[in-house]
Amino acid sequence: MTRGASCFMSTEKNFSTSGLWLIGLGPGNIDLLTLGAVEAIKNCKYVFIEGYTAHLQKNDLKDIQDRFGKWDILMRGAVEKPDELLQLASQESVGLVIIGDVLQATTHIDLILRCQKLEIPTHIIPGISITTLIGEVGLQAYRFGRQTTIPYSYKSYLPTSPLEVILKNKKNNLHTLVLLDLDPTGMGEKIPQPMSPFVAIDILKSMCEKLQSEGEPMIEDIGSWKAVLCSNLGTNNQQIKYATLTQLSEIELEGMHCLIVPDSPHELESLALERWEID
Repeated sequence: MTRGASCFMSTEKNFSTSGLWLIGLGPGNIDLLTLGAVEAIKNCKYVFIEGYTAHLQKNDLKDIQDRFGKWDILMRGAVEKPDELLQLASQESVGLVIIGDVLQATTHIDLILRCQKLEIPTHIIPGISITTLIGEVGLQAYRFGRQTTIPYSYKSYLPTSPLEVILKNKKNNLHTLVLLDLDPTGMGEKIPQPMSPFVAIDILKSMCEKLQSEGEPMIEDIGSWKAVLCSNLGTNNQQIKYATLTQLSEIELEGMHCLIVPDSPHELESLALERWEID
């Protein structure tokens, strides 16, 4: 038998042996943890939380700490250069708790491949991801195109690719899920600072101006585009708002946000969106 990934991707719950457990936390609402995640968190000898690809609200973090105790936070350097983490996992059972789903970020796929190379058993416990949570908005999953992320502006650098993704999806009559950046420094070592709707939409408008200055005419003012603002989905503070981008930029909400830019919703989708429309 060849030694492929299946040799090390274990489904057996034996916490007395060494290995790395990648544990999906979901959106942070303790009620949405799977039974498998609870069992792994309680039984792994060492438990850490990955702290740079997503962020928990204070209330959710407190609920989790009250239930399980405090975890050491691993930032970008400790996860992307995981020598210490994998050395520990080669000797003990180690849980790495990841907000959302385990395998949404390339970083976590890389961890699995490193474990495979070192013959360290890995165990995957999926969590609820943003792509599942946005189903509540009422737009059909099959009508979403490529998703994108609006990054913070770094000095004078302003990429236009996020807006180009939205435009291409709209051209193909597809909706776009737009994630918002968490790290103004771009280094992944400080506690995340979720981008506000105002900053995200202001950056989108700057992208529009840059494309126009480069000779790419826009069909319409993007501030008039109707979009959905999803804030803290899956938590007790969840809010969903449907309005123009300009209107959404005026909403002040704390926490994690994402935008959905729909294109030509069909009748059922339009009825679903009406539930979230603001005056």
